[in-house]
Amino acid sequence: MFASAGNSLSLSAPCAVNALVVALFLLSPVLPVSAQMLRLPGASGASTLPAAESSEPRPADFIVAVVNSEPITNNEVQTRLTRIEQQLSRQGSVPPRNQLAREVLERLIVERAQLQLARTLSVRPEDAAVEQAVATVARQNQLSLDELKSRLAADGVDYTRFRADLRDELTLVRLREREVDSRVKVSEQDIDQFLREREAQAQSGPELLNIAQILVAVPEAATPEQVSALQAKAQRALARIRAGEAFAAVAAEMSDTAQLPSGSGDLGLRPVERLPTLFVDAARDLPAGGLAGPLRSGAGFHVIKVIEKKSGAAAISVTQTRARHILLRLSPQLTEQAAKDKLADFKRRITAGQADFATLARDHSQDGSAKEGGDLGWASPGMFVPEFEQVMNQLAPGQMADPLVSRFGVHLMEVLQRRDATLSEREQREVVRNLVRERKIEEAFNQWVQDVRGRAYVEFRN
Repeated sequence: MFASAGNSLSLSAPCAVNALVVALFLLSPVLPVSAQMLRLPGASGASTLPAAESSEPRPADFIVAVVNSEPITNNEVQTRLTRIEQQLSRQGSVPPRNQLAREVLERLIVERAQLQLARTLSVRPEDAAVEQAVATVARQNQLSLDELKSRLAADGVDYTRFRADLRDELTLVRLREREVDSRVKVSEQDIDQFLREREAQAQSGPELLNIAQILVAVPEAATPEQVSALQAKAQRALARIRAGEAFAAVAAEMSDTAQLPSGSGDLGLRPVERLPTLFVDAARDLPAGGLAGPLRSGAGFHVIKVIEKKSGAAAISVTQTRARHILLRLSPQLTEQAAKDKLADFKRRITAGQADFATLARDHSQDGSAKEGGDLGWASPGMFVPEFEQVMNQLAPGQMADPLVSRFGVHLMEVLQRRDATLSEREQREVVRNLVRERKIEEAFNQWVQDVRGRAYVEFRN
Protein backbone atom coordinates (compact mmCIF):
# COMPACT_ATOMS: atom_id res chain seq x y z
CA MET A 1 0.00 0.00 0.00
CA PHE A 2 0.98 3.64 -0.19
CA ALA A 3 2.34 4.57 3.22
CA SER A 4 3.16 8.23 3.62
CA ALA A 5 5.80 8.98 6.21
CA GLY A 6 6.92 12.57 6.16
CA ASN A 7 8.05 13.25 2.63
CA SER A 8 8.61 9.62 1.75
CA LEU A 9 6.32 7.26 -0.08
CA SER A 10 6.57 3.49 -0.31
CA LEU A 11 4.47 0.95 -2.12
CA SER A 12 4.56 -2.64 -0.94
CA ALA A 13 2.73 -5.62 -2.38
CA PRO A 14 0.52 -7.37 0.18
CA CYS A 15 1.01 -11.05 0.80
CA ALA A 16 -2.62 -11.56 -0.22
CA VAL A 17 -1.77 -10.94 -3.85
CA ASN A 18 1.25 -13.22 -3.73
CA ALA A 19 -0.87 -16.00 -2.30
CA LEU A 20 -2.76 -16.32 -5.56
CA VAL A 21 0.33 -16.62 -7.68
CA VAL A 22 3.06 -17.92 -5.46
CA ALA A 23 5.00 -20.80 -6.94
CA LEU A 24 5.84 -23.15 -4.11
CA PHE A 25 9.02 -25.16 -4.18
CA LEU A 26 9.52 -28.85 -4.23
CA LEU A 27 7.92 -30.05 -1.02
CA SER A 28 4.60 -28.39 -1.71
CA PRO A 29 1.51 -30.52 -1.33
CA VAL A 30 -1.18 -30.21 -3.93
CA LEU A 31 -2.38 -26.62 -4.26
CA PRO A 32 -5.74 -25.23 -5.35
CA VAL A 33 -5.80 -24.71 -9.07
CA SER A 34 -6.08 -20.93 -8.73
CA ALA A 35 -3.82 -19.89 -11.55
CA GLN A 36 -5.57 -21.56 -14.49
CA MET A 37 -6.65 -19.10 -17.16
CA LEU A 38 -9.29 -18.79 -19.83
CA ARG A 39 -8.15 -18.06 -23.38
CA LEU A 40 -10.25 -15.29 -24.86
CA PRO A 41 -11.49 -15.88 -28.41
CA GLY A 42 -9.44 -13.90 -30.87
CA ALA A 43 -6.80 -13.03 -28.28
CA SER A 44 -3.18 -13.99 -28.65
CA GLY A 45 -1.89 -16.04 -25.75
CA ALA A 46 -3.77 -16.74 -22.55
CA SER A 47 -5.80 -13.98 -21.00
CA THR A 48 -5.86 -13.07 -17.34
CA LEU A 49 -9.37 -14.34 -16.80
CA PRO A 50 -9.47 -16.79 -13.87
CA ALA A 51 -11.04 -19.95 -15.13
CA ALA A 52 -14.54 -20.74 -14.01
CA GLU A 53 -16.18 -24.06 -14.59
CA SER A 54 -18.62 -24.18 -17.47
CA SER A 55 -22.27 -24.19 -16.48
CA GLU A 56 -23.27 -26.44 -19.37
CA PRO A 57 -24.64 -29.78 -18.10
CA ARG A 58 -22.83 -32.97 -18.94
CA PRO A 59 -24.45 -36.38 -19.22
CA ALA A 60 -23.90 -39.29 -16.85
CA ASP A 61 -22.37 -37.32 -14.00
CA PHE A 62 -21.45 -39.23 -10.86
CA ILE A 63 -19.60 -38.77 -7.60
CA VAL A 64 -15.90 -39.68 -7.65
CA ALA A 65 -14.96 -38.59 -4.11
CA VAL A 66 -16.55 -37.27 -0.93
CA VAL A 67 -14.75 -34.75 1.26
CA ASN A 68 -16.33 -34.53 4.72
CA SER A 69 -19.74 -35.39 3.22
CA GLU A 70 -19.35 -32.90 0.33
CA PRO A 71 -19.15 -34.61 -3.08
CA ILE A 72 -16.74 -34.02 -5.94
CA THR A 73 -18.29 -35.07 -9.23
CA ASN A 74 -16.81 -36.53 -12.37
CA ASN A 75 -17.87 -33.43 -14.30
CA GLU A 76 -15.86 -31.21 -11.97
CA VAL A 77 -12.76 -33.34 -12.48
CA GLN A 78 -13.19 -33.56 -16.25
CA THR A 79 -13.77 -29.82 -16.62
CA ARG A 80 -10.66 -28.98 -14.62
CA LEU A 81 -8.68 -31.73 -16.35
CA THR A 82 -9.60 -30.51 -19.84
CA ARG A 83 -8.60 -26.96 -19.03
CA ILE A 84 -5.20 -28.00 -17.64
CA GLU A 85 -4.56 -30.27 -20.63
CA GLN A 86 -5.24 -27.32 -22.93
CA GLN A 87 -2.78 -25.20 -20.99
CA LEU A 88 -0.09 -27.89 -21.00
CA SER A 89 -0.56 -28.62 -24.69
CA ARG A 90 0.31 -25.00 -25.46
CA GLN A 91 3.52 -25.55 -23.50
CA GLY A 92 4.26 -28.77 -25.37
CA SER A 93 4.27 -31.16 -22.40
CA VAL A 94 1.20 -33.16 -21.38
CA PRO A 95 1.61 -36.00 -18.86
CA PRO A 96 -0.46 -39.18 -19.28
CA ARG A 97 -4.14 -38.44 -18.73
CA ASN A 98 -4.64 -40.93 -15.90
CA GLN A 99 -1.74 -39.40 -13.95
CA LEU A 100 -3.04 -35.89 -14.59
CA ALA A 101 -6.55 -36.90 -13.54
CA ARG A 102 -5.27 -38.18 -10.19
CA GLU A 103 -3.43 -34.93 -9.57
CA VAL A 104 -6.45 -32.85 -10.54
CA LEU A 105 -8.70 -34.85 -8.21
CA GLU A 106 -6.22 -34.40 -5.36
CA ARG A 107 -6.13 -30.67 -6.01
CA LEU A 108 -9.91 -30.51 -5.86
CA ILE A 109 -9.91 -32.47 -2.60
CA VAL A 110 -7.43 -30.12 -0.96
CA GLU A 111 -9.25 -27.08 -2.31
CA ARG A 112 -12.59 -28.37 -1.02
CA ALA A 113 -11.14 -29.14 2.42
CA GLN A 114 -9.73 -25.63 2.70
CA LEU A 115 -13.02 -24.01 1.68
CA GLN A 116 -14.85 -26.11 4.26
CA LEU A 117 -12.41 -24.95 6.94
CA ALA A 118 -12.97 -21.36 5.84
CA ARG A 119 -16.71 -21.75 6.33
CA THR A 120 -16.15 -23.25 9.78
CA LEU A 121 -13.96 -20.28 10.74
CA SER A 122 -16.37 -17.77 9.13
CA VAL A 123 -13.71 -16.61 6.70
CA ARG A 124 -15.53 -14.97 3.84
CA PRO A 125 -14.54 -12.00 1.65
CA GLU A 126 -16.84 -9.01 1.55
CA ASP A 127 -19.06 -8.50 -1.49
CA ALA A 128 -17.14 -5.31 -2.24
CA ALA A 129 -13.88 -7.30 -2.45
CA VAL A 130 -15.47 -9.74 -4.91
CA GLU A 131 -16.78 -6.87 -7.04
CA GLN A 132 -13.32 -5.32 -7.02
CA ALA A 133 -11.81 -8.64 -8.13
CA VAL A 134 -14.31 -8.85 -11.01
CA ALA A 135 -13.46 -5.29 -12.02
CA THR A 136 -9.75 -6.10 -11.89
CA VAL A 137 -10.22 -9.12 -14.18
CA ALA A 138 -12.17 -6.99 -16.64
CA ARG A 139 -9.57 -4.23 -16.54
CA GLN A 140 -6.67 -6.64 -17.04
CA ASN A 141 -8.40 -7.98 -20.13
CA GLN A 142 -9.18 -4.43 -21.34
CA LEU A 143 -12.91 -5.08 -21.12
CA SER A 144 -15.83 -3.29 -19.56
CA LEU A 145 -17.97 -5.27 -17.13
CA ASP A 146 -20.66 -5.80 -19.77
CA GLU A 147 -18.02 -6.92 -22.30
CA LEU A 148 -16.60 -9.33 -19.73
CA LYS A 149 -20.04 -10.89 -19.19
CA SER A 150 -20.54 -11.19 -22.93
CA ARG A 151 -17.15 -12.82 -23.41
CA LEU A 152 -17.80 -15.32 -20.61
CA ALA A 153 -21.19 -16.16 -22.12
CA ALA A 154 -19.56 -16.71 -25.50
CA ASP A 155 -17.15 -19.15 -23.83
CA GLY A 156 -20.06 -21.01 -22.22
CA VAL A 157 -19.18 -19.80 -18.71
CA ASP A 158 -21.98 -18.73 -16.41
CA TYR A 159 -21.24 -15.32 -14.87
CA THR A 160 -22.70 -16.30 -11.50
CA ARG A 161 -20.40 -19.32 -11.35
CA PHE A 162 -17.45 -17.18 -12.51
CA ARG A 163 -18.12 -14.74 -9.68
CA ALA A 164 -18.47 -17.59 -7.18
CA ASP A 165 -15.09 -18.98 -8.28
CA LEU A 166 -13.50 -15.59 -7.69
CA ARG A 167 -15.05 -15.53 -4.22
CA ASP A 168 -13.52 -18.96 -3.53
CA GLU A 169 -10.11 -17.66 -4.65
CA LEU A 170 -10.36 -14.70 -2.29
CA THR A 171 -11.58 -16.98 0.49
CA LEU A 172 -8.49 -19.18 0.15
CA VAL A 173 -6.28 -16.09 0.26
CA ARG A 174 -7.98 -14.78 3.41
CA LEU A 175 -7.77 -18.22 5.01
CA ARG A 176 -4.05 -18.48 4.27
CA GLU A 177 -3.47 -14.97 5.65
CA ARG A 178 -5.25 -15.89 8.88
CA GLU A 179 -3.94 -19.39 9.43
CA VAL A 180 -0.41 -19.13 8.02
CA ASP A 181 0.94 -15.72 7.02
CA SER A 182 -0.10 -13.85 10.17
CA ARG A 183 1.62 -16.42 12.40
CA VAL A 184 5.03 -16.31 10.73
CA LYS A 185 7.57 -14.14 12.54
CA VAL A 186 11.16 -13.33 11.55
CA SER A 187 13.62 -12.53 14.35
CA GLU A 188 16.97 -10.78 14.16
CA GLN A 189 18.53 -14.16 14.99
CA ASP A 190 16.85 -15.65 11.91
CA ILE A 191 18.42 -12.94 9.77
CA ASP A 192 21.85 -13.47 11.33
CA GLN A 193 21.61 -17.21 10.71
CA PHE A 194 20.58 -16.65 7.09
CA LEU A 195 23.54 -14.34 6.49
CA ARG A 196 25.95 -16.86 8.06
CA GLU A 197 24.57 -19.63 5.86
CA ARG A 198 24.80 -17.44 2.78
CA GLU A 199 28.42 -16.59 3.50
CA ALA A 200 29.30 -20.26 4.01
CA GLN A 201 27.52 -21.22 0.80
CA ALA A 202 29.33 -18.52 -1.15
CA GLN A 203 32.63 -20.02 0.00
CA SER A 204 31.76 -23.67 -0.51
CA GLY A 205 29.42 -23.83 -3.47
CA PRO A 206 27.14 -22.07 -5.97
CA GLU A 207 24.65 -19.44 -4.88
CA LEU A 208 22.19 -20.15 -7.68
CA LEU A 209 20.92 -23.57 -8.70
CA ASN A 210 18.49 -24.86 -11.29
CA ILE A 211 17.29 -28.32 -10.32
CA ALA A 212 14.76 -30.63 -11.90
CA GLN A 213 13.00 -33.18 -9.76
CA ILE A 214 10.86 -36.28 -9.94
CA LEU A 215 8.73 -36.78 -6.85
CA VAL A 216 7.24 -40.14 -5.92
CA ALA A 217 4.83 -39.11 -3.21
CA VAL A 218 4.43 -41.24 -0.06
CA PRO A 219 1.05 -41.00 1.74
CA GLU A 220 1.16 -40.08 5.42
CA ALA A 221 -0.30 -43.41 6.53
CA ALA A 222 1.71 -45.57 4.13
CA THR A 223 2.65 -49.04 5.31
CA PRO A 224 6.29 -50.21 5.20
CA GLU A 225 5.40 -52.30 2.17
CA GLN A 226 3.96 -49.28 0.37
CA VAL A 227 7.02 -47.19 1.23
CA SER A 228 9.29 -49.89 -0.13
CA ALA A 229 7.27 -50.13 -3.36
CA LEU A 230 7.35 -46.36 -3.84
CA GLN A 231 11.08 -46.22 -3.21
CA ALA A 232 11.53 -48.90 -5.86
CA LYS A 233 9.48 -46.78 -8.26
CA ALA A 234 11.81 -43.84 -7.68
CA GLN A 235 14.80 -46.10 -8.24
CA ARG A 236 13.29 -47.27 -11.54
CA ALA A 237 12.87 -43.66 -12.63
CA LEU A 238 16.53 -42.96 -11.84
CA ALA A 239 17.63 -46.11 -13.67
CA ARG A 240 15.71 -45.10 -16.80
CA ILE A 241 17.37 -41.68 -16.83
CA ARG A 242 20.83 -43.19 -16.30
CA ALA A 243 20.07 -45.50 -19.21
CA GLY A 244 19.61 -42.51 -21.50
CA GLU A 245 15.93 -41.51 -21.32
CA ALA A 246 15.17 -37.79 -21.15
CA PHE A 247 14.60 -36.54 -17.62
CA ALA A 248 11.56 -34.49 -18.69
CA ALA A 249 9.91 -37.50 -20.31
CA VAL A 250 10.38 -39.68 -17.23
CA ALA A 251 9.19 -36.84 -14.99
CA ALA A 252 6.04 -36.36 -17.06
CA GLU A 253 5.25 -40.06 -16.75
CA MET A 254 6.28 -40.88 -13.19
CA SER A 255 6.42 -37.72 -11.08
CA ASP A 256 3.68 -36.93 -8.56
CA THR A 257 4.76 -33.31 -8.21
CA ALA A 258 1.98 -30.75 -7.96
CA GLN A 259 3.74 -28.40 -10.37
CA LEU A 260 1.48 -29.26 -13.29
CA PRO A 261 2.29 -26.36 -15.62
CA SER A 262 5.92 -27.33 -16.10
CA GLY A 263 5.50 -31.06 -16.49
CA SER A 264 9.29 -31.47 -16.72
CA GLY A 265 9.99 -31.02 -13.01
CA ASP A 266 12.32 -28.09 -13.74
CA LEU A 267 12.25 -25.72 -10.74
CA GLY A 268 14.07 -22.85 -12.47
CA LEU A 269 17.21 -20.97 -11.45
CA ARG A 270 16.88 -19.99 -7.78
CA PRO A 271 19.05 -18.81 -4.90
CA VAL A 272 20.11 -21.81 -2.84
CA GLU A 273 18.41 -20.32 0.22
CA ARG A 274 15.10 -20.67 -1.60
CA LEU A 275 15.60 -24.37 -2.25
CA PRO A 276 15.18 -27.20 0.28
CA THR A 277 18.38 -28.02 2.13
CA LEU A 278 17.90 -31.64 1.04
CA PHE A 279 18.38 -30.63 -2.59
CA VAL A 280 21.19 -28.15 -1.99
CA ASP A 281 23.22 -30.69 0.00
CA ALA A 282 22.71 -33.39 -2.62
CA ALA A 283 23.63 -31.06 -5.50
CA ARG A 284 26.65 -29.43 -3.84
CA ASP A 285 29.25 -31.80 -5.33
CA LEU A 286 27.37 -32.62 -8.53
CA PRO A 287 28.27 -31.06 -11.89
CA ALA A 288 25.66 -29.69 -14.26
CA GLY A 289 23.77 -32.72 -15.57
CA GLY A 290 24.51 -34.74 -12.43
CA LEU A 291 21.84 -36.97 -10.86
CA ALA A 292 21.07 -37.84 -7.25
CA GLY A 293 18.48 -39.93 -5.45
CA PRO A 294 16.24 -41.32 -4.42
CA LEU A 295 16.25 -38.71 -1.62
CA ARG A 296 13.68 -39.11 1.16
CA SER A 297 11.68 -36.14 2.48
CA GLY A 298 8.38 -35.75 4.25
CA ALA A 299 6.69 -35.63 0.86
CA GLY A 300 8.19 -38.84 -0.51
CA PHE A 301 11.17 -39.90 -2.64
CA HIS A 302 12.93 -37.47 -4.99
CA VAL A 303 15.20 -37.95 -7.96
CA ILE A 304 16.99 -34.73 -8.88
CA LYS A 305 19.07 -33.50 -11.78
CA VAL A 306 21.33 -30.42 -11.65
CA ILE A 307 20.46 -28.29 -14.66
CA GLU A 308 22.67 -25.27 -13.96
CA LYS A 309 24.96 -23.80 -11.29
CA LYS A 310 25.91 -20.17 -10.92
CA SER A 311 27.97 -18.20 -8.44
CA GLY A 312 26.88 -14.79 -7.18
CA ALA A 313 28.60 -11.83 -5.66
CA ALA A 314 29.04 -11.79 -1.90
CA ALA A 315 27.40 -8.39 -1.53
CA ILE A 316 23.75 -7.92 -2.37
CA SER A 317 23.43 -5.58 -5.35
CA VAL A 318 20.26 -4.56 -7.12
CA THR A 319 19.12 -2.39 -10.00
CA GLN A 320 17.39 0.63 -8.54
CA THR A 321 15.01 2.97 -10.33
CA ARG A 322 14.17 6.57 -9.60
CA ALA A 323 10.71 7.46 -10.86
CA ARG A 324 8.05 10.07 -10.29
CA HIS A 325 4.31 9.87 -10.65
CA ILE A 326 0.99 11.65 -10.37
CA LEU A 327 -1.66 9.62 -8.54
CA LEU A 328 -5.39 10.25 -8.87
CA ARG A 329 -7.46 8.21 -6.43
CA LEU A 330 -10.82 6.92 -7.62
CA SER A 331 -14.02 8.10 -5.98
CA PRO A 332 -17.73 8.46 -6.78
CA GLN A 333 -16.81 11.84 -8.26
CA LEU A 334 -13.83 10.52 -10.26
CA THR A 335 -14.28 7.35 -12.27
CA GLU A 336 -11.41 5.28 -13.61
CA GLN A 337 -12.01 6.44 -17.18
CA ALA A 338 -12.19 10.08 -16.13
CA ALA A 339 -8.89 9.72 -14.24
CA LYS A 340 -7.26 8.10 -17.27
CA ASP A 341 -8.50 10.88 -19.54
CA LYS A 342 -7.22 13.56 -17.19
CA LEU A 343 -3.77 11.97 -16.88
CA ALA A 344 -3.61 11.35 -20.64
CA ASP A 345 -4.18 15.07 -21.13
CA PHE A 346 -1.39 15.77 -18.61
CA LYS A 347 0.93 13.52 -20.60
CA ARG A 348 0.05 15.25 -23.86
CA ARG A 349 0.72 18.67 -22.36
CA ILE A 350 4.03 17.57 -20.78
CA THR A 351 5.22 15.97 -24.03
CA ALA A 352 4.31 19.09 -25.97
CA GLY A 353 6.24 21.28 -23.54
CA GLN A 354 3.08 23.04 -22.39
CA ALA A 355 3.29 21.83 -18.77
CA ASP A 356 5.86 20.66 -16.24
CA PHE A 357 5.54 17.19 -14.67
CA ALA A 358 6.69 18.28 -11.21
CA THR A 359 4.30 21.24 -11.17
CA LEU A 360 1.34 19.11 -12.17
CA ALA A 361 2.29 16.55 -9.51
CA ARG A 362 2.43 19.21 -6.79
CA ASP A 363 -0.95 20.58 -7.87
CA HIS A 364 -2.86 17.36 -8.53
CA SER A 365 -1.17 14.20 -7.14
CA GLN A 366 -2.99 12.68 -4.16
CA ASP A 367 -0.20 11.15 -2.10
CA GLY A 368 2.77 12.16 0.02
CA SER A 369 5.13 12.52 -2.95
CA ALA A 370 3.19 15.50 -4.32
CA LYS A 371 5.26 18.04 -2.41
CA GLU A 372 8.39 16.53 -4.03
CA GLY A 373 6.95 16.93 -7.51
CA GLY A 374 5.92 13.27 -7.50
CA ASP A 375 9.52 12.06 -7.00
CA LEU A 376 9.50 8.60 -5.39
CA GLY A 377 13.25 8.51 -4.81
CA TRP A 378 15.50 5.52 -5.48
CA ALA A 379 13.57 2.27 -5.23
CA SER A 380 14.85 -1.30 -5.07
CA PRO A 381 12.93 -4.23 -6.61
CA GLY A 382 9.86 -5.22 -4.62
CA MET A 383 9.19 -1.80 -3.12
CA PHE A 384 6.25 -1.09 -5.42
CA VAL A 385 3.11 -3.11 -6.07
CA PRO A 386 3.54 -5.47 -9.06
CA GLU A 387 1.21 -3.62 -11.44
CA PHE A 388 3.20 -0.41 -10.90
CA GLU A 389 6.66 -1.97 -10.89
CA GLN A 390 6.04 -4.04 -14.01
CA VAL A 391 5.31 -0.95 -16.09
CA MET A 392 8.18 0.97 -14.48
CA ASN A 393 10.69 -1.75 -15.35
CA GLN A 394 9.71 -1.59 -19.02
CA LEU A 395 10.51 2.14 -19.31
CA ALA A 396 13.90 3.61 -20.17
CA PRO A 397 15.07 6.72 -18.30
CA GLY A 398 13.22 9.71 -19.68
CA GLN A 399 10.21 7.67 -20.81
CA MET A 400 6.69 8.29 -19.59
CA ALA A 401 4.03 5.55 -19.48
CA ASP A 402 0.41 5.85 -20.47
CA PRO A 403 -1.93 6.17 -17.48
CA LEU A 404 -1.83 2.90 -15.53
CA VAL A 405 -4.24 1.49 -12.97
CA SER A 406 -3.15 0.01 -9.64
CA ARG A 407 -5.10 -0.94 -6.55
CA PHE A 408 -4.52 2.62 -5.32
CA GLY A 409 -5.85 4.55 -8.29
CA VAL A 410 -4.56 5.75 -11.66
CA HIS A 411 -0.95 6.86 -12.16
CA LEU A 412 1.00 8.88 -14.68
CA MET A 413 4.59 7.69 -14.25
CA GLU A 414 7.95 8.74 -15.64
CA VAL A 415 11.29 6.99 -15.06
CA LEU A 416 14.05 9.48 -14.30
CA GLN A 417 17.17 7.38 -13.65
CA ARG A 418 18.35 3.82 -13.19
CA ARG A 419 21.47 2.51 -11.44
CA ASP A 420 23.13 -0.61 -10.04
CA ALA A 421 23.64 -0.24 -6.32
CA THR A 422 25.09 -2.27 -3.49
CA LEU A 423 22.70 -2.24 -0.58
CA SER A 424 23.69 -0.89 2.79
CA GLU A 425 23.82 -3.27 5.73
CA ARG A 426 20.40 -2.11 6.89
CA GLU A 427 18.92 -2.51 3.39
CA GLN A 428 20.49 -5.96 3.05
CA ARG A 429 18.92 -7.04 6.32
CA GLU A 430 15.51 -5.90 5.07
CA VAL A 431 15.99 -7.90 1.86
CA VAL A 432 17.00 -10.92 3.92
CA ARG A 433 14.05 -10.40 6.26
CA ASN A 434 11.68 -10.67 3.30
CA LEU A 435 13.48 -13.76 1.94
CA VAL A 436 13.39 -15.50 5.31
CA ARG A 437 9.75 -14.62 5.80
CA GLU A 438 8.91 -15.93 2.33
CA ARG A 439 10.72 -19.21 3.05
CA LYS A 440 9.05 -19.59 6.45
CA ILE A 441 5.62 -18.89 4.97
CA GLU A 442 6.16 -21.51 2.28
CA GLU A 443 7.27 -24.11 4.81
CA ALA A 444 4.40 -23.28 7.15
CA PHE A 445 1.91 -23.30 4.29
CA ASN A 446 3.11 -26.69 3.06
CA GLN A 447 2.69 -28.17 6.51
CA TRP A 448 -0.66 -26.48 7.03
CA VAL A 449 -2.06 -27.82 3.75
CA GLN A 450 -0.90 -31.31 4.68
CA ASP A 451 -2.61 -30.95 8.07
CA VAL A 452 -5.88 -29.75 6.51
CA ARG A 453 -5.78 -32.62 4.03
CA GLY A 454 -4.93 -35.12 6.77
CA ARG A 455 -7.86 -34.02 8.97
CA ALA A 456 -10.38 -34.32 6.14
CA TYR A 457 -12.39 -37.50 5.73
CA VAL A 458 -12.02 -38.48 2.08
CA GLU A 459 -13.91 -41.36 0.48
CA PHE A 460 -13.04 -42.31 -3.08
CA ARG A 461 -15.98 -43.65 -5.07
CA ASN A 462 -14.55 -44.29 -8.54
